[in-house]
Amino acid sequence: MLSRPATTPRGGRGTEPAASRQNTLAAALKEWGRMQRTVHAARHLSDLLYRRKISRQLNKGESLHTLRRDLHYARQGAIVRAHLQDQTGQAWCLTILTNAAITWATEYYGIAIKELRSQGREVPDGLLSFIAPGHRENINFFGSIEVDIEAEPAKLDDGWRPLRPTPVNE
Repeated sequence: MLSRPATTPRGGRGTEPAASRQNTLAAALKEWGRMQRTVHAARHLSDLLYRRKISRQLNKGESLHTLRRDLHYARQGAIVRAHLQDQTGQAWCLTILTNAAITWATEYYGIAIKELRSQGREVPDGLLSFIAPGHRENINFFGSIEVDIEAEPAKLDDGWRPLRPTPVNE
């Protein structure tokens, strides 16, 4: 008669430690993650340009969070719907509104850069990576805006509002 090894009530085998039963793929992935964190930490400490790039990306992310928070707090920062489905709808509306604000800002950044270049100003492509799309100084978070739908298209230049002139600091 063949005997089976003794098992614990949870299906473990005797006094064998749990670490020895660990999946080898999970252990390899854990070690790979540790290596990646070490490489990242070493690079972060030794490379000034890398630190600046990371900080710039973090600042862009923070500007988007701030935009979302400002859009949300215009409604006093509250989810005002009672049911989960309505709360989800409110959250999706916040996402759509945030994406609309970012798209609007990005489109106008492109128009402004094209205008500056047409005036002979140098705008290097490398400089554009520093622009964050979470610009919110031009957004009216409170109150309402009256728009004359019949007269408004006549004010648009090829579907876009004209850019405001900016003073040039030479």
